Amino acid sequence: MKDRIMSAASNKQRMQEVMADLAKGNGQPFVDSMADDFRWTIPGNTPWSRTYEGKQAVVSELLQPLFAQFSTLYTNTASSIIAEGDMVVIECQGNVTTKAGKAYNNSYCYVCRMEGGKMKELMEYLDTELVSTALEAPLLAA
Repeated sequence: MKDRIMSAASNKQRMQEVMADLAKGNGQPFVDSMADDFRWTIPGNTPWSRTYEGKQAVVSELLQPLFAQFSTLYTNTASSIIAEGDMVVIECQGNVTTKAGKAYNNSYCYVCRMEGGKMKELMEYLDTELVSTALEAPLLAA
């Protein structure tokens, strides 16, 4: 039980640090916290909705096309972080303007599974209607 509590505390601390950087517009620690075999799932029916398999796919197929649409510095600020065992749940708010001049200020709930101080899986719950109205499809953005 003590190991499980310690891992929850260290996982929470790790993600608090990552999110503190992301709130300042520095996304590199977030990327660095992904395991090589990381999986990121976005549920729903948007062009962005699917499971991205592997850190490289997340970067090249999700993050690069997404950030290519932004005209301002992207920030994402956590309002709460809860951890239990290898799971960390982060409630947060993104803030950015697209090159098309649209506000893309989405609310998120990230459910992360951690392993060895790295994110192994992330399930991203978000406003899919905002994704559909503010963003272009990934292939158009790449």
